[in-house]
Amino acid sequence: MTTTTLAALVPLLPFLGSAGGFLLGRTAPGFVRPLAVLPTLAAAVLAVLVAVRQGGGAPILASTELTPTGSVPIDLALNIDGFAALVAVLVGVVATCVQLYSTAYLREDPRYPSYAALVSLFTSAMLLVVYSGDLMVLLVGWEVMGICSYFLVGHYWETEAARSASLKAFLVTKLGDVPFLIGLFALAADAGSFEINKILGTVAAGGLDHPTLIGLLLLAGVAGKSAQFPLHTWLPDAMAGPTPVSALIHAATMVAAGIYFIARLLPVFAASQATLVVMAVMAAVTMIGSGLAALAQDDVKRVLAYSTVGQLGYMTGALAVGDRSAAVFHLLSHGFFKALLFLGAGVIIHAAGTNSLSAMSRMDGLRKRIPDAFWTMSIALLALAAIPPFAGFFSKEAVLVAAEHAATGHTGDVPGAAGWLVLVAGVLTALLTAAYAMRLWLMAFRGRGAAAPDHGREPLAMTGVLWLLAVPTLAFGLAAGPIADWFDGTPLSPTLTTSVLGTGAAVIGGLLSYALWQRASAATVRGVPAAVAAAESEAETPEVAEVTHDHPAAPAGPVPDPGKALLGPLYPHAHAGFHLDAVYDALFVRPVRAAARLVRFLDREVVDTYVRGAGTGAGWLGALVRRAQTGNVQSYLSALFAGAVVLAIATAVLANLNAGS
Repeated sequence: MTTTTLAALVPLLPFLGSAGGFLLGRTAPGFVRPLAVLPTLAAAVLAVLVAVRQGGGAPILASTELTPTGSVPIDLALNIDGFAALVAVLVGVVATCVQLYSTAYLREDPRYPSYAALVSLFTSAMLLVVYSGDLMVLLVGWEVMGICSYFLVGHYWETEAARSASLKAFLVTKLGDVPFLIGLFALAADAGSFEINKILGTVAAGGLDHPTLIGLLLLAGVAGKSAQFPLHTWLPDAMAGPTPVSALIHAATMVAAGIYFIARLLPVFAASQATLVVMAVMAAVTMIGSGLAALAQDDVKRVLAYSTVGQLGYMTGALAVGDRSAAVFHLLSHGFFKALLFLGAGVIIHAAGTNSLSAMSRMDGLRKRIPDAFWTMSIALLALAAIPPFAGFFSKEAVLVAAEHAATGHTGDVPGAAGWLVLVAGVLTALLTAAYAMRLWLMAFRGRGAAAPDHGREPLAMTGVLWLLAVPTLAFGLAAGPIADWFDGTPLSPTLTTSVLGTGAAVIGGLLSYALWQRASAATVRGVPAAVAAAESEAETPEVAEVTHDHPAAPAGPVPDPGKALLGPLYPHAHAGFHLDAVYDALFVRPVRAAARLVRFLDREVVDTYVRGAGTGAGWLGALVRRAQTGNVQSYLSALFAGAVVLAIATAVLANLNAGS
């Protein structure tokens, strides 16, 4: 079988699994789980084969005209270079893990068939984006992911939070998609084609007439899809959906699509230095702002959501300094450890039997009750904090090295200001990332909240997936050398300068968070009754929290939170996401609602008044005419005679006037 055929099957198989799931979900429920897992698994295996055959060499190209347009043609095209091959492997592996994990996590959910079918469709759409060589076909996958996220985030539609989150995710991403679509058409108009290879050829020849305008329009769509400032606010709220969906969105689909799009079309963005500077500013604000916000969240999934926003900021920063290899390398590394973190959070929630325990201040006894989640999430948090030799260290260092090269003038036409901005923000974010990673680990696994009832050992389908994802979380960074051919041959090894800066900042952040937690813990123990403090210090089992009627199973004092001590008066503002939702409400939501109320008033009180007036006038006229219809023949003859007399008199008068003149 040719490589082109294998590549065509990669997005097709999950699509067929999705179609089968929708058709057979109610009539043949026994087929739902095989249709969810097996096509996605087969797509992952084929993606690995395609990557091996591509081998980091020349891109695999194939195209056929999809439809004649009379002007700019639209082709059903494949364009698989090293980046596309590896990203497709990530999508396939993570999607397979999510589908397998979901068979246990949503075992009792009556809407599991539609959920599984939507996840398969989501996966197919992302694979279409990855392999597509034509921007219009890519746009189809881009928009299908948007509608899938709407339905999956709103899976628990009975709750107000899920309904609001799904609507917010859809509207905010669509806000970015409008300029994105305009930018695509402007790009195709300048290049004369939607085909990616022809567009890149036009850029290389200096054929773009409006590079800054096109770059900024496309960047707006990327900001919405990949949750970058200022269109990132939808992603933390999207945690209202099922946890496996969060893993899929944050690790391999949706938010990864925007980063991948810029990497594929980086020369278009690099054609304008202004676009690169705007991208660098966006990345820096996103990184630092999300790191501060993550330090103030109590819900473990919201911490991870803001973490995703910040890590996407690293990728955007790498692209802003012209290094797509570093960006995609971090995209791949982040995909593995972030999927592991979210699925580990799902194990925590599943063990508690309720979403309420996703609040870290309520957690207790989880280290011994769910050891699989404890150990694998510890590995993933070390990778997130970029501690060597975990995968996150190597990929984050690649970003910092790229920023250092740009700052010191070693990267072509990239503005030095963009390099310095990304480098400084990246080092500061490394400190914040390690601080909130340590805070999450301490509060989740060493907290003193209320112990949830023990539901027994977690299903193998869930814990096995965690250990499977732990392997690339540990080892993927070490593969930077062997897979260099897939990254245009660009070396991705860290330098001494960035290693000292990045790792030093991470160590400081982690130690600072730990020290503040220890101090807060000591203060909490000193402030509780001695009997309770002694009981808590003697044992670490969940039963210790279930003490006496005088002291129920709840924190004896304020739950230690190093985030509060670290942020100080900034904490409530960071907790609220720096009030961006309130700003958008004041700038956009309220004016739109006021305009809607004005339109409704004009429609009801002005337009409807004229309509009602016309009807009322016709009714009155009809009433007058109806009164004249008495049915009396004598009245009709009298009226006829009177009318004739009036006409005769009027005719005579007019005749006399004419004769006199």
